[in-house]
Amino acid sequence: MECNSSDSNVSRQKRKRTEDDKTRSAMLDFGVLDCPICIEPLSIPIFQCDNGHLACSSCCPKLKNKCPSCALPVGHSRCRAMETLLKSVFLPCQNAKYGCTESVAFGKEPTHEKDCTFAEYCCCPVQYCNYAGSYIDLYLHYVSSNHMTVSEQIRDELCIGISCGIKMNISDKILIQRATFVQRATVERLLFAVQCFKEPFGVYVTVSCIAPSIQEVGPFSYRLIYTVDGQTIIYKLSEMKKIREVSLQTPQDNYMLIPHSLLCGESLEMRLCIKMLNIEHHS
Repeated sequence: MECNSSDSNVSRQKRKRTEDDKTRSAMLDFGVLDCPICIEPLSIPIFQCDNGHLACSSCCPKLKNKCPSCALPVGHSRCRAMETLLKSVFLPCQNAKYGCTESVAFGKEPTHEKDCTFAEYCCCPVQYCNYAGSYIDLYLHYVSSNHMTVSEQIRDELCIGISCGIKMNISDKILIQRATFVQRATVERLLFAVQCFKEPFGVYVTVSCIAPSIQEVGPFSYRLIYTVDGQTIIYKLSEMKKIREVSLQTPQDNYMLIPHSLLCGESLEMRLCIKMLNIEHHS
């Protein structure tokens, strides 16, 4: 039987398109990759009853191998189609915005992110700067990249454990404070972000440490004092939040609120004291 050359070419083109489509991106509701019983991400092996209801290997023994949807036996027949789908799903690392280019198999993200070299990277707090690096390198980047204003260059660094005066314009929204200190016999250099958010009820003020949540950094507490016309507002936070990236979203908690009635124009003058917590007592 002769094979028509045009039909053969069409067949090859179809086959080629199929091969090219293997790695195409697609929209996927990741809820379908969760066990419908425990709502945890599915992992191989995946089982199904004769009606096609799924259950993960952890749920089957708890259900005594009885499908909760239809009461048919479950835990003996594998759902190969779902297992194949699961093997084909790869996700970008959560540290992609910090520079990681790894694609991780579904369900393996925690294992990768635990050892990811970008897990301790932080973003530069300066708007439109795309730098990301370790918190140690971030400090060096900030002081050497012309990010500091003239007033910052002549302003002393914060002294950990000592109350220092700070001044910022509300419209600036953020003030970066530098600090050099000794922790665990090591000289540490960190950036702290003082942020203010003008809202209908007043101005919210927060202080954060730009660093990953690791034991090598901090922990810190802080106290903010704002005084105007004989009235004083004192805010204390027992443990300062560590952030890897500055957010411009109004905080929902852990802030000092200065009512509009106590504001003096667009300038905020406060006293800030950051203290290092006793590590043994804290833990």
